[in-house]
Amino acid sequence: MHKTAQVTSPAGWTVGGMAKGAGMLAPGLATMLVVVTTDAVVEAPQLDAALRDATRTTFDRVDSDGCMSTNDTVLLLASGASEVAPEQAEFAEAVRAVCADLARRLIGDAEGASKDIRIDVVNAATEDEAVDVARTISRSNLLKCAIHGEDPNWGRVLSAIGTTSAAFDPDQLDVAINGVWVCRNGGVGEDRELVSMKGREVVITADLKAGRADASIWTNDLTADYVHENSAYSS
Repeated sequence: MHKTAQVTSPAGWTVGGMAKGAGMLAPGLATMLVVVTTDAVVEAPQLDAALRDATRTTFDRVDSDGCMSTNDTVLLLASGASEVAPEQAEFAEAVRAVCADLARRLIGDAEGASKDIRIDVVNAATEDEAVDVARTISRSNLLKCAIHGEDPNWGRVLSAIGTTSAAFDPDQLDVAINGVWVCRNGGVGEDRELVSMKGREVVITADLKAGRADASIWTNDLTADYVHENSAYSS
């Protein structure tokens, strides 16, 4: 699947990007190559700041399978051809939007995936703890298999949260799957039969009730096709 994105400013400058990668996707080190370009007039320090801020909440928060490779690269190149120098905040938001679009497309093209899963952790004590909890949930093979089977198994979400060092009270945790709060205060919540998982996208929300920090991680399900793609060839 082609993975491209573009934002054009009314002022006459554009930010566009393209990405390669689908498997072994856990940025930090991943088989992910991304090139973002702009015709805006932007100096190197401003390019660096915009890209670092964008990747922190986009590429750094997609985690297909927890596996890392050695050629994780995101480049931002500016030609200045438009002869327009944008405000830094507006330019940074355009870069973030392009990166977010590309990161989402990477998950959508993950090897063998049938579900795209967004994990939202809300009301954590700190952003770092929110990211840690979301990433830990995203790497639970038991949960990924359950999502593939369209099973709203909130117990597997709680099990993943319990392996982290984040601040939370087990008797206060709430979990929603596609908007249905199947777990309330660490126990049974709304009827799990109310959860529809027929679509491609699944949203899991974990409310830690420990603070005001939030974070999201995108991942995908674990399928027989993923196992086949990574076992049916010889290296």
